Amino acid sequence: MPDGSTPVTAHGVARMRSFGTTIFAEMSALAVATESINLGQGFPDFDGPPEMLDAAVRAIRDGHNQYPPGIGIPALRQAIAAHQRRFWNLDYDPDTEVLVTAGATEAVAAAILALCEAGDEVVCLDPMYDSYAAAAALAGAVMRPVPMRPTRPADGGPARFAPDLDALRAAFTPRTRVVLVNSPHNPTGTVLTGDEIDVIAQLCVQHDVVAVTDEVYEHLVVSGTHIPLSTRPGMRDRTLQISSGGKTFSCTGWKIGWACGPAALVAAVMRVKQFLTYVNGAPFQPAIAVALALPDSYYSDLADAMRGKRDRLRAGLAAAGFDVMGSEGTYFVAADIRPLGGVDGVTFCRELPARCGVVAVPMQVFHREPADGAHLVRFTFGKRDQVIDQAVERLATLSRA
Repeated sequence: MPDGSTPVTAHGVARMRSFGTTIFAEMSALAVATESINLGQGFPDFDGPPEMLDAAVRAIRDGHNQYPPGIGIPALRQAIAAHQRRFWNLDYDPDTEVLVTAGATEAVAAAILALCEAGDEVVCLDPMYDSYAAAAALAGAVMRPVPMRPTRPADGGPARFAPDLDALRAAFTPRTRVVLVNSPHNPTGTVLTGDEIDVIAQLCVQHDVVAVTDEVYEHLVVSGTHIPLSTRPGMRDRTLQISSGGKTFSCTGWKIGWACGPAALVAAVMRVKQFLTYVNGAPFQPAIAVALALPDSYYSDLADAMRGKRDRLRAGLAAAGFDVMGSEGTYFVAADIRPLGGVDGVTFCRELPARCGVVAVPMQVFHREPADGAHLVRFTFGKRDQVIDQAVERLATLSRA
């Protein structure tokens, strides 16, 4: 610039300026800097099944290191289709109705970009995973968040975050283009019930709306039952069902995801996806195909292990003085910091490493209105048992402070 000032374009487009460094990056960096136990970012500290790991090594040595097909290698698309049929009784044509993506995050972003014009509206549960709002902003779409409220059951058990169904109905307008459904739900750990899924399905059909479902935690259900929205009447042909291998097979760094749905919707997503990553993970694709074919015992053992880890961490958090929420799925549990004198989750989480050597994530970063989650923080139990136990020992010092 002639006057030496910084051009406006140096700050990027206005619609993305509110999106800074993610809270996960900040808290993980804090964990490293303070040598704290990282119960913040959702990644396991153990590797996936050896059959899968061996298949990846074999694929690398066998020369599967160049561009795979844009839609994904046939073996993986066939394995995904077989998985959908095996677990959810859903039939997809692997050649036209299955698309391999760079993780579920890319699949969600590509779907929103493919389906939304500027000004279109996306209905989504709130709190929400942080990439959703960013994807909508990239598309010029408008988020319509529907609050999930902590509700205590009649038996006095832990509170469950339940969607406000009246607010959900009110969120639909003539501009609604997409309903983005995440179940099992990050960050609350809620698994939507059959009745809740039915209401969403009825609204989609009534308003002629496409559903995009983020189901990456489909096999990490520790209580309740996961019900894909695609299985409800009228929904198979208006739903893009998204998942990935990262959570199910403890390989979050591989970024192998997929989208399944009617051919026209998958083709629309493919048109966008090809200009994002084009392709990815050539040697990991055949390895995920191997993993998807593992016996039922792998999946049931995974859920059993996560249930034990959840109970282990919940008990430790309660003993430390937190008011602990319920968790039906994912590997996250939310906790209320007010019994420990906390009033602001961001401040609490930034100070927690110095106080006891543990890192968590503030829930308010997931809320459209941060004040709604200011008193809550999220911990992950997707860690080795000895790491959870060590974290619990450190957290116990909070109640004695």
